[in-house]
Amino acid sequence: MRALASRVSTLSPSTTLAITAKAKEMKESGIDIIGLGAGEPDYNTPDNILQAAYQSMLEGKTKYTPSGGLPALKDAVIEKFKRDQNLTYARNEIMIGIGAKHVLFTLFQVILDPGDEVIIPTPYWVSYPEQVKLAGGVPVHIEATAATHFKVTAEQIANAVTSKTKAIIINSPGNPTGMIYSKEELQTIADVCLEKDIWIISDEIYEKLVYAEQQHFSIAEVSEDAKQRTLVINGVSKSHSMTGWRIGYVAGDQEVVNAMTDLASHSTSNPTTTSQYAALEAYNGKQDTVEVMRKDFESRLDRIYPQISKIPGFNVIKPQGAFYLLPDVSEAMEKTGYDNVDDFAEALLLKANVAVIPGSGFGSNNTIRLSYATSIDLLEEAVRRIHAFVEENWVK
Repeated sequence: MRALASRVSTLSPSTTLAITAKAKEMKESGIDIIGLGAGEPDYNTPDNILQAAYQSMLEGKTKYTPSGGLPALKDAVIEKFKRDQNLTYARNEIMIGIGAKHVLFTLFQVILDPGDEVIIPTPYWVSYPEQVKLAGGVPVHIEATAATHFKVTAEQIANAVTSKTKAIIINSPGNPTGMIYSKEELQTIADVCLEKDIWIISDEIYEKLVYAEQQHFSIAEVSEDAKQRTLVINGVSKSHSMTGWRIGYVAGDQEVVNAMTDLASHSTSNPTTTSQYAALEAYNGKQDTVEVMRKDFESRLDRIYPQISKIPGFNVIKPQGAFYLLPDVSEAMEKTGYDNVDDFAEALLLKANVAVIPGSGFGSNNTIRLSYATSIDLLEEAVRRIHAFVEENWVK
């Protein structure tokens, strides 16, 4: 008897979690490891949110909630869309889930049949293709290069669409690139998706982390037609430093959202009640800590970017959002004797004591991802170590 279902046979483990676990193991053994793999803010959750969660428990709000989330939290999400994007949604167009990752997983389960294709620009967040495959779908990758600031064009999308295409994923600001699509770029993409009659899945989890006076736009903003076929994915993980609370949501088509809610009712019952009350405070309470964190990340980026740019063989574009840098290290690999980015990243961990994420996990084989969600002192020491490693091993 075969032990495992065929649906999991092609899954790749999460590169980010694997590297983080290895770095943690080394650190616990006494090795001075600096981790630049984190996909979460290094701030604690703001005090007002902690207190709201605690108070909700004291008041006995510890029981089941509706599968799609607390009505009050849905209302807070609706108000957030009005406030930030001037978009209007109804309660039955919102589902609260156990983090944006769970929401995406549930979405793919309800819109994809076996063989349906989903267009995924590369570099991509590691879980997109795996979740598509788990739903029986087929990931179709189109490459975004440094020449286009890691953004795909409407023409590329049009050329990738087939009779089996069901959706495209747009992630802005992006992980791992930190790049942001302009409103004009989103308009051209929306036009193609309308013409080709495909869903737009807009992952906006990093919307609050934008820099250098850049502005985040949702593709749902460009027109009412675009809004009708866009499923916006978001949550409080990055904006309010609530990664462990696991609250995300989808906003979009009522039929899709209802199906997602029905599926969640049979898989998770409901998002954690205490976490929902925490998220309610995150959106309804004071927002000053969001801006404090954003400014700090921007300051770190401005400090660290020039230093990374000076590492031999590192070519990096300054990101516009999120908290990652994605340098192309192909020259550095060649000059230090490494054939692939996985081996190069392992060498940085074992020999330079710096944990980075190899770009192979993001569909980008010549890059590494560096997170600057850590203190500036550790960031500068990590860059110093990487710089020294490359120079010491450079073959002239």
